[in-house]
Amino acid sequence: QVQLVESGGGLVQAGGSLRLSCAASGRTFSSYAVGWFRQAPGKEREFVAAISWSGDRTYYTDSVKGRFTISRDNAKNTVYLQMNSLKPEDTAAYYCAARIGFREVVVSTKYDYWGQGTQVTVSS
Repeated sequence: QVQLVESGGGLVQAGGSLRLSCAASGRTFSSYAVGWFRQAPGKEREFVAAISWSGDRTYYTDSVKGRFTISRDNAKNTVYLQMNSLKPEDTAAYYCAARIGFREVVVSTKYDYWGQGTQVTVSS
């Protein structure tokens, strides 16, 4: 069993930065790949980024490449999403999720555990 808690969301102006954290409980967290997803009001949940259990593989959706960086510290049971050059279209609730394996990382149904989400609002 893995429990996930996101933090770090907030209100920021366009062009600004935020760092989201996903803190996990469970001594096997280092075995799980982690993904970040986001959902804006009236829209479907979409994939943002994912990182393998060891951190040696990452994957990003095209719209955040070069602006967002996913990383992890397994000693701290935490995954981070550094978000730079934020745009109003990045406004959404951001969720982290955990799963075994690194195939089809963009597919939300492949993830077994989810956090409660943290809100990111980017003003223009």
